[in-house]
Amino acid sequence: MNWGMIGAGLVMGIAAMGSAIGIGIAGQGAIGAWKRCYLNNKPAPFLLVVFAGAPLTQTIYGFLLMNSMKGKVLEGTLDPLFSLGLGLAAGLAMCMSAVAQGKAGAAGSDALAETGKGFTNYIMVVGLCETVALFAMVFGMIA
Repeated sequence: MNWGMIGAGLVMGIAAMGSAIGIGIAGQGAIGAWKRCYLNNKPAPFLLVVFAGAPLTQTIYGFLLMNSMKGKVLEGTLDPLFSLGLGLAAGLAMCMSAVAQGKAGAAGSDALAETGKGFTNYIMVVGLCETVALFAMVFGMIA
C-alpha cells in the first residue's frame, strides 16, 4: 500500500469537505439575508453570492497540493509516511479555513443585506480566513 498516495488523496478530499461545509454555512446566511430583503421590500444584493462561493477555493488549493504531493511521491522525493501526515494536516487546515470562511461569509451577508454598507470590510475578513488555506498549500508544496 502506498501511504504517500493516500496522503495526497486525503489533502484533496478533506479540503473539499471543508469547502462543502463552508459553502453550506455561507449559503444559508446569504439565503436568509435575501429572504429578509424580500420580506422588507428591499433590493436583494446579488453580491452576497461572493460570500457564499468563497469557501470553494479551498478545493482548488487541495487539488493543487495533491498534484504536487503525488508527483513527489512518485519521484521518491517525498517520504510516504510524511506525505500521509502532510496530507492529513494540510487537508484539515484547508477544511477549517473553509468552515471559518463560511461563517465569516454568513455574517458578512447578514450585515451587508441589513445595512447596504461595508462590503470591503467584510470581504477582508473572508480573505483572512482564506490565507490559512493558502499558507497550508504553499508550505505543503515546499515540504
